[in-house]
Amino acid sequence: MSTESHSLPDLNNTIQLPEETITNFRKNGHTLTRHLLSPEEAAQYRQVIVAAADTYNTEKRKLADRDTYGKAFLQIMNLWRNDVQVRKFVLAKRMAKVAADLLGVKNVRLYHDQALFKEAGGGHTPWHQDQYYWPIDTTNTVTMWMPLVDINVEMGMLTFASKSQHDGLVFNTEISDESESVFTKYVSDKGYEISRAEEMKAGDATWHYGYTIHNAPGNNSETRREVMTIIYLADEAKVTEPKNKWQVADREKWLMNKPVGSLIDSELNPQLL
Repeated sequence: MSTESHSLPDLNNTIQLPEETITNFRKNGHTLTRHLLSPEEAAQYRQVIVAAADTYNTEKRKLADRDTYGKAFLQIMNLWRNDVQVRKFVLAKRMAKVAADLLGVKNVRLYHDQALFKEAGGGHTPWHQDQYYWPIDTTNTVTMWMPLVDINVEMGMLTFASKSQHDGLVFNTEISDESESVFTKYVSDKGYEISRAEEMKAGDATWHYGYTIHNAPGNNSETRREVMTIIYLADEAKVTEPKNKWQVADREKWLMNKPVGSLIDSELNPQLL
């Protein structure tokens, strides 16, 4: 584990979100915050996050040898447990306070982090809902998605079906060619507005509810799209009975197999404020 974090910028100061941002998030299921990290802060944390992700990445297959999910991104999870410098980023109060304000709660807990690096030439991320994977009893969840490099649509911009979070779980299917097919028709039939930023700077961030339907195009550039994500849960959330094999795995991996009905308060799920 890396042990030097003293030189990294402190991210424990909090900011006041405009009420319009909070309102838009709760209405549309997603929002965008600009300049959450300064260019200098983003550059310094990029170095440590990329180094840790590259160290702990276990995907060694060529793109051509992977399925749709494997082509979509390199996914390296819970880096905060392996690298103290990444820990300083993941547990930072600045981002946690934004999450709490968007959800309208006093405190949030960490579900897990994950680096999502879409390689140059990487495939699309199919339409899906994150919370399909989570055995938790609340819809008050939010994922922060922060690029560590400047990105545009060509590189795989996160794309949302606005207001879809109100539908709850729509299909019992994981991220796959099937989810792309059934959600494409569903989103079209419902007439949801498709929304995404044209560009994001390193240190900007999008935020979306766990049930907001979203996807991302492939990376058609020659630059790796380096994104760091953090999933936050409203404090007092509880474990529910897993409804699929992925929720069984999530309960074991991210909730330390806590009993159904118990508070999500394991050492892997610290309070952040």
